[in-house]
Amino acid sequence: MERYDPHRAPDPAEWNALSESERMALVQDYHRRARINVPNLPIHAGAHMIVENQAALGDELPVRRAIRRLMDGGLDRHQAVHAVASVFTDALYDLLKSPDSAAIDQESYNAAVERLTAERWRRYLASDDGGRGPSKPRRRLFRG
Repeated sequence: MERYDPHRAPDPAEWNALSESERMALVQDYHRRARINVPNLPIHAGAHMIVENQAALGDELPVRRAIRRLMDGGLDRHQAVHAVASVFTDALYDLLKSPDSAAIDQESYNAAVERLTAERWRRYLASDDGGRGPSKPRRRLFRG
């Protein structure tokens, strides 16, 4: 695999054959080539990579189904990856806030991914606080 394009699902076998650093480099390269400016490219690319890793697992997690559902709801695949990545970064934020937690609560994460809709994502993008309310910080990682 020589290039990453979030508008097309990477072949799972090719994606999984890459090292994490190669995956990161491909995702960062895509965003640079597309001239997509994000506040923190390494974090943004890392979230892309994680979502693609999860999608490559097939039906083991709800991510691939969610991307399909979001696309059926009118999002392009890149937007759908961003929507799922926002759920992942919320789960990661919750983990970092809680000193007693050792891992992301997979069941809660899966449920949040299952609840994700194209309409919820559009409302998130349109809201001033990123749809997070006062309990979570405003993040613009996936608004681009």
